[in-house]
Amino acid sequence: MLRLTTFVSAIALSTAAMAQDITVGVSPGEHGEIMEKVAEVAAPLGLNIEVIEFSDYVVPNQALADGDLDANSFQHRPYLENHMNDRGFGLVEVGTTITTPMGVYSDKIEDLADLPEGAQVAIPNDPTNGGRALLILQDLGIITLTEGTGLVPSPLDIADNPKGLRFLELDAAQLPRTLADADIAIINTNYALASGLSPRGDSIAMEKADSPYVNILVVQEGREAEPWVQTLVEAYQSPEVKAFIDEKYEGAVITSW
Repeated sequence: MLRLTTFVSAIALSTAAMAQDITVGVSPGEHGEIMEKVAEVAAPLGLNIEVIEFSDYVVPNQALADGDLDANSFQHRPYLENHMNDRGFGLVEVGTTITTPMGVYSDKIEDLADLPEGAQVAIPNDPTNGGRALLILQDLGIITLTEGTGLVPSPLDIADNPKGLRFLELDAAQLPRTLADADIAIINTNYALASGLSPRGDSIAMEKADSPYVNILVVQEGREAEPWVQTLVEAYQSPEVKAFIDEKYEGAVITSW
């Protein structure tokens, strides 16, 4: 028994000695909460994850490109592609994570059929999430976009606006605060949850589940083959993390695996 105990202790010490420390940037809400669970799963696998939360969508990619982070988990593919095109970042997707359908929220109406003429609509001011919000409005039959605008339309690409909607473009994190003034706001799930809003219970409309906006794990280009990356992906896409997501978010957050 003594020899077995010594052997097990030696393995534990060896694993601890080989453990790798990484930093992962996340946005508030579900991305941060899920990554904390991922860190629990990854620790016995020899990967120690420090979760660093950012309050906006711009800094995590800059920090990753600068080498201040090892990975980030907060964005969908169209956002990453747009950010790399605009800023020349050398970043690469290494795994998918979750889909978080955007919701339409209002403190003034309970049905979009009651949206008044000239209503003020608050949407994110970054191209991909702002475009995503406009595509939701088009899917709901409220506006029509110019054909061929792709995934990043702006209000300038609206071809038909029968209600004469007025668009207020703000930082995504500020949108929950606009509900006192705007007629509707289209809010990302992480900021909705962080503000105490329930996507399923409080929204008056939701983005379709088959949207192209799957979220991803991202690292610097050239690091994707490093062993810790595979461990991070495996820990994220584990049964334990899936069970955590399904139980905690009750369908407001959907796993990609």
